[in-house]
Amino acid sequence: MAAPGAGDSLDAKSGKAPVAQRIDPTREKLTPAQLQFMRQVQLAQWQKTLPQRRTRNIVTGLGIGALVLAIYGYTFYSVSQERFLDELEDEAKAARARAMERPWRECQMGTMHLQPAGAPSRGG
Repeated sequence: MAAPGAGDSLDAKSGKAPVAQRIDPTREKLTPAQLQFMRQVQLAQWQKTLPQRRTRNIVTGLGIGALVLAIYGYTFYSVSQERFLDELEDEAKAARARAMERPWRECQMGTMHLQPAGAPSRGG
């Protein structure tokens, strides 16, 4: 049997693998070598998960971009179908044309009476 700590993956007494102990580097005094080792381990873990994160970020970005383009396209499509403003504009043009035509007819028929501002009306 090998000496404890000489590469044994299982503890001989309990049969369990040793677990890394969590430490708080702000509370405990660590040597510069220990801090450097922690940085190296963190960098290795970060680089190990980098391709997965990159793929997820690309998929998320494409999904958000597709959603934005879909909303933008739908907005243009729905606005292009709205004709009520055109109908209102046509009605306004017709009303203006009728209003411009009416004084001319009344003047021709002799029914239009111009009164000074503030004068009482004759018909009322």
